[in-house]
Amino acid sequence: MKRYTEKPAILQELEERILICDGGMGSLLQAAGLKPGELPGTWNVTHPETLVEIHQAYLEAGADIVTTNTFGVDGLKYRRSGAGRGTGYKSAAEEESEGGPFCLEPVIQAAVRNAREAIRRSGKRAYVALDLGPTGKLLKPLGDLGFEDAVSLYKEVIAIGVREGVDLVLIETMSDSYETKAAVLAAKETCSLPVFVTMTFDESGKLLTGGTPASAAAMLEGLGVDVLGINCGLGPAQMREILTDLLAVSSTPVMVNPNAGLPRSEGGQTVYDIDAEEFARIMEDIVDMGARIVGGCCGTTPEHIRKTAERCAGKTPVPVTRKGRTVIASFAQAVEIGREPVLIGERINPTGKSRFKQALRDHDLEYILREGVAQQEHGAHVLDVNVGLPEIDEPAMLEEVVRELQSILDLPLQLDTSDPAAMERALRICNGKPLINSVNGKEESMRTIFPLVQKYGGVVVALCLDEQGIPETAEGRVAIARKIYERAAEYGIGPEDILIDALCLTVSSDSKGALTTLETLRQVRDELGGKTILGVSNISFGLPQREIINGAFFTMALQNGLNVAIINPNSEVMMRAYHSFRALMDLDAQCGDYIRLYGGQKAAGAGAGAGGAAGAGGAAVSGGGGIPGSSGTAAFGGASGGGAAAGAGTGPALPTETDPASRLSAGVERGLREQAAEAARELLKTREPLELINGAMIPALDRVGKGFEKGTLFLPQLLMSAEAARAAFDVIKEHMAAGGQQQEKKGTVILATVKGDIHDIGKNIVKVLMENYGYEILDLGKDVPPEQIVETALERQVKLVGLSALMTTTVPSMEETIRQLRREAPWAKVMVGGAVLTQEYADSMGADCYCRDAMASVNYAEQVFAGDGGFRKA
Repeated sequence: MKRYTEKPAILQELEERILICDGGMGSLLQAAGLKPGELPGTWNVTHPETLVEIHQAYLEAGADIVTTNTFGVDGLKYRRSGAGRGTGYKSAAEEESEGGPFCLEPVIQAAVRNAREAIRRSGKRAYVALDLGPTGKLLKPLGDLGFEDAVSLYKEVIAIGVREGVDLVLIETMSDSYETKAAVLAAKETCSLPVFVTMTFDESGKLLTGGTPASAAAMLEGLGVDVLGINCGLGPAQMREILTDLLAVSSTPVMVNPNAGLPRSEGGQTVYDIDAEEFARIMEDIVDMGARIVGGCCGTTPEHIRKTAERCAGKTPVPVTRKGRTVIASFAQAVEIGREPVLIGERINPTGKSRFKQALRDHDLEYILREGVAQQEHGAHVLDVNVGLPEIDEPAMLEEVVRELQSILDLPLQLDTSDPAAMERALRICNGKPLINSVNGKEESMRTIFPLVQKYGGVVVALCLDEQGIPETAEGRVAIARKIYERAAEYGIGPEDILIDALCLTVSSDSKGALTTLETLRQVRDELGGKTILGVSNISFGLPQREIINGAFFTMALQNGLNVAIINPNSEVMMRAYHSFRALMDLDAQCGDYIRLYGGQKAAGAGAGAGGAAGAGGAAVSGGGGIPGSSGTAAFGGASGGGAAAGAGTGPALPTETDPASRLSAGVERGLREQAAEAARELLKTREPLELINGAMIPALDRVGKGFEKGTLFLPQLLMSAEAARAAFDVIKEHMAAGGQQQEKKGTVILATVKGDIHDIGKNIVKVLMENYGYEILDLGKDVPPEQIVETALERQVKLVGLSALMTTTVPSMEETIRQLRREAPWAKVMVGGAVLTQEYADSMGADCYCRDAMASVNYAEQVFAGDGGFRKA
């Protein structure tokens, strides 16, 4: 959606040929003498000639793009000066000394000037990319860095780079879609330069926080990035499958910068297993698949780039095609709107719901979250979010509810408000590409909403009404739809990002209302080729037994082309209509879902309604919304991949509000902190603390952990589950203290990010989980010298040490720490983790266990401390 007055030179050149990016920087700096623990960015100032020579070597090898040595350079790690201060954060240098030698601005200035000097010396035409990486922190509510604080950190770096004359902004090695969005917004709000974004996926094709190529592409294309792609984490061979998935959905040029294979340690040095010739051979295949920009990441050298440039010289690029997909996304999944009907849960809306209105007045967020949980359990693919009440601060409430919902659920959201300020606040912090409800044919509405869609991305709901009201005929409504398409195009918004709302008026006041709506749906489908949406239940307003009308009309609307239905997924009548339609329209292979859902049920009369069984083993949800049970089924399932899932009612029976044991388990599984704490408080009146912990909480955590390991749950849900468990544990601790009891920890574990590495995301995640499993954690922080880790292990006689490293330049510090532990504390087991590590790499360093994720750390600790610990009376 990005528009330029004049297309930048690099984008013009990208249309004509394959561009070559440079390769790794950290390993070359290590070879030049960068010491373990030394910040690479400081060499821009202290060793400028070394940086110029590295850049020049890449340019002479064939690189068209050189990236500044600014990866990881930001206000959290370097001392600010002047106006740069004041965001509430101090760099590592400031923490040690307010007079630290390295300020942010000179480091970035020198980085850009070094790259420019290399281009001058090379005598070739090339581009300077300002390199931005992750901050090393998780954003709130999962971590401690605010979204706007992250935006400010990135803006600060970008502003300096732009003043120095960079040609583009490269945001790379991103593993969290939320932080990525903060960086992209910072770039768009600071400059008009091209923005390239590459993300780091694991071998299963998932981001650290659970995103897929499809969900990442949906969000990034919505934000208007110029190039998107993959870098780091994997070698070129492992990236091919992920690239296939990305190319299938991307309408944007794709960039691929792999590592030189997989790393290992040899003689204290990090080496990679793919040489330049093999790397270039695979990169040629990657270009033939459709990549437009190729280069390298960790372990690659000018020779890797030279061989790649030689093989790709003169190749005709594969055309970048517009996919025309209508797609929305959460942080974890994309939902494509097309042949499969998509269901939007309508229950998070105060209209006609007195209990919901009271929850908004009381700021009872857990009630709202439970409504979301129940709708997902019953098969909603998307959640409508409307919190509009005259007596509350709607912009603040909508932002808060969106933030909380997306921290525990992986469904895309529909942002539903008539307040433009509320809409923008929600769009800004929405972690994905949402539905935007709504725009209409009035000029004022289009002038207000389309710029928000253009900036933040989204699929917008377009109401067929204008200044003259709602047309009485289908032809009149379709004419308004045409006008909306035309005006949207002026903002760079294509028809694939618009859902036409044919408008559904109650048949109790207009006997032809249903016919007009159905004909509008048909014409939008057949004459405009558009996608449609309806609030289905409006049709029955004012009539008795509304669900009878709703179910029949829903089926008729689907037959006439309805793509997205806003319904109550807790209604068995509506869900039966949905599953029946899928079976009859060949959307349910061999009627498999239908048989699975209803094959075990006895025939029921027409009056079963919403009070009947909600699918196989399900139950209808009453006023307060159901709470999923603790039977061990996937707690956060829903739509996945590129389409809508059909799993309504397949979960366990929903426990009643009077069952505190089920509410405790469900609260932990779903990340509902208040529910978990209240249920624990109630259960302690009749049960022993150990019974709650071992009988409900630990099994619930185990189920969440297994879901995470299987890839059905994602990091945000894992962490929020841990937070809910912590809330319940706090209640139990208070109870035990009052009764003269104390908790004995299972064991003591040291956690540390190694010397020179200032990224502590992984360590902090492990800490949260292990504390919930009953371990005492000695968190030594980040940038921790080997000597401090060894000293602590000796002093406390610690049996298990966990070490984390994100950067290849700091892995030697990890190896040295292990070496010292083996010499001074040979009894201590060592587990290691981090984005740069593999099993082979960990083995070569002498670690006892390689932990690919946080749950693996918990599982290994359970082995080390088997038989130790528990809870006892003092």
